[in-house]
Amino acid sequence: MWAKLKLLLWQGRGVWITTPCITALVILLRWFGLLQSWEWAVFDRYMRSRPQENPDERIVIVGINEADLQELGTAIIPDGVYARLIEKLKAHQPRAIGLDIYRDLPIEPGHQELIRVFESTPHLVGIQKVAGEQGRQAVAPPPMLKEKGQVGANDLIFDSDNKIRRSLIYLSANGETVYSFSLHLALHYLKHQNIVPQIIEEGDSDRWKLGDAVFIPFAANDGGYVRADTGGYQILSNYRGSSRHFDTVSLMDVLEDRISSDWGRGRIILIGSVAESSNDLFYTPYSGGLFDIPQPIPGVEIHAQFTSQIISAALDNRPLFKNWSELAEWSWIFLWSGIGATLRWQFRYRGGRQILSWYGWIGLLISGVTLVGSTYIAFLEGWWIPVVPAFLGLGGSVAAITAYVARTAEEIRKTFGRYLTDQVVANLLENPEGLKLGGERRKITILTSDLRGFTATSERLLPEDVIKLLNIYLCHMADVITEYQGTIDEFQGDGILVLFGAPTLKDDDVLRAIACACAMQLKMVEVNQEMKQMGLPQLEMGIGINTGEVVVGNIGSEKRSKYGVVGSQVNLTYRIESYTLGGQILISERTFQDSQSIVIAQENKKVLPKGAKNPITIYQVTGIEGKYNLLLPQEEEIFITLVESIPIQYSILEGKDVSDRLFAGRIVQLSANEALVCSENQEQQGIPSGLSNIKLNLLSPNKQAKSSEDVYAKVIDKPAKLNNFYVHFTAKPPKVAAKLNSLYKFSKRSTSANIS
Repeated sequence: MWAKLKLLLWQGRGVWITTPCITALVILLRWFGLLQSWEWAVFDRYMRSRPQENPDERIVIVGINEADLQELGTAIIPDGVYARLIEKLKAHQPRAIGLDIYRDLPIEPGHQELIRVFESTPHLVGIQKVAGEQGRQAVAPPPMLKEKGQVGANDLIFDSDNKIRRSLIYLSANGETVYSFSLHLALHYLKHQNIVPQIIEEGDSDRWKLGDAVFIPFAANDGGYVRADTGGYQILSNYRGSSRHFDTVSLMDVLEDRISSDWGRGRIILIGSVAESSNDLFYTPYSGGLFDIPQPIPGVEIHAQFTSQIISAALDNRPLFKNWSELAEWSWIFLWSGIGATLRWQFRYRGGRQILSWYGWIGLLISGVTLVGSTYIAFLEGWWIPVVPAFLGLGGSVAAITAYVARTAEEIRKTFGRYLTDQVVANLLENPEGLKLGGERRKITILTSDLRGFTATSERLLPEDVIKLLNIYLCHMADVITEYQGTIDEFQGDGILVLFGAPTLKDDDVLRAIACACAMQLKMVEVNQEMKQMGLPQLEMGIGINTGEVVVGNIGSEKRSKYGVVGSQVNLTYRIESYTLGGQILISERTFQDSQSIVIAQENKKVLPKGAKNPITIYQVTGIEGKYNLLLPQEEEIFITLVESIPIQYSILEGKDVSDRLFAGRIVQLSANEALVCSENQEQQGIPSGLSNIKLNLLSPNKQAKSSEDVYAKVIDKPAKLNNFYVHFTAKPPKVAAKLNSLYKFSKRSTSANIS
């Protein structure tokens, strides 16, 4: 169970690590307020994108415009005009009249008339500025209205971008609680509906309830806000629309009776300036976007919006803006970070050099649409759910895992490079055509190497030792091949197939192949030193090299392919390598012709490989001159006639298969690595041809039974007497090697003694 869990965690490590890290980073950015302006911008965009709401017919405005001021011939309207205006409006039988004009000081003529109107109008609400804003000082209320409790605060709350997104239910100043101007007007209207405010005690704060609507106080970190000022009783503003959303008439229209007699009946009438010269214009979410010219809204319209919001919530169940708890918002960010991380992690191997595959892009698009769509629908229902942080979580996770993939690309290249050379990796990963199936015909030089007698050796070792032995050997060989810029096409057990001229063709491919082969043979000294230190058997390697035309490219299917070569020249290279003894390098005639200026070849011989129509000439390389200057040590085999020959039985190998027919013979001479065998079979079939392979066993002196494990050898193409042939041992079990070595030394001493 624990193993499965560890595997699951490892397979999804990109998701488990990225999701909480990106979530924490986004939350941290949010805490520092770096996302606040972006979240406000999305809030504004969502608000402007909502379906247009119908105007609230319960509220109308008397807007004092520039034409009114010009007709009156004054920029400061005297109290008498307002007295006449209010009297005219009272005749329309409104539920409430809101005077959004400061009247803390008398402005003659008509001040006393205005006081009498204030005194006789119980449903009239005036204004005062309690806290002041934007550098403006507080403004006192009209004394008469203040005395009657008919004054509301018209203070507005500005965000740092000068937009108004919050409204007040009430605020406190000098120990006094002052209802907002819009709340006063709304309460006058709702009183006729038998709706009065209820106070709900909850925790340390009280909540207002009107009808079924509960007005939740704004908190410092609600929505996209970070540590906002929460003075007073604030709520988020749910505007009905943009400027001119309410039925508006001019001051002179009312004074000159240019409106119907029932225009204001049963309504709330607000009086305020809409003239640009009044400096009573403000910005809201409807004032324009990033690329739009901001259009300010008169203050009287903003108060109409706030009043409408309260009434609509109480009577129409129009939603008030709500927010999730911080924990819920963090979980939301975590969710989208996880979606982004999962999406990118799942498609990290399918995009090639692209950031994402088409599946990934489609998934990312669907995720983005889902995020926007779900938060927008929630916004329509009155929920302000974080959009920007969730988007950052989604995109940040994708970017983080993309960065991780890019960061590990070098490691991937290194890992990939353990199987292919850097040139092949670059061709596959960086060339647009590199991954396409197919190939091209090209002349290249092919090198194959193989350990002599490795199969027999591996059968005597533990599997762990076999892998250890192979890793040491292949590690050294790969380093040499890389040094000479060969392309390792594949490891085949103990064999290596190397290409020179693919994927990159160079003028010195043949010379580098021969120099590489020499260096590989010289490296075997170091390999065998390590083998000796670790108690592993000594190794011998044969190398074959051939030059010819082959087809190189990507072979396989779209799901699984490899870069490789096919063609008869590849098979011929393997045949040439099969003729080698341990420590030998054999090359084809074409390779020799392309390199004979500096290659050192000891001898040549004619062979007829399986599948070939005509014999070919191969050459044994003992070194290469020029800038490479590599020479292979040549040890002369010194044969000693045995005091007593060793009886054996042997079989001739046909390819990889051992023949069932056994032949008898004797080992009559020995050297350090070779032997002269005298066949006791008079048939020609018992005499193996040169360069063929045999399996032999030592017999007991009476020839009744085997006295050794299997020994493998290759017949040497060296002149011998009739029925005699020379062999080079390719695999000797340790006991056999010790016995032959002992007999060789004994016979050598005996020969020396006789000579003396």
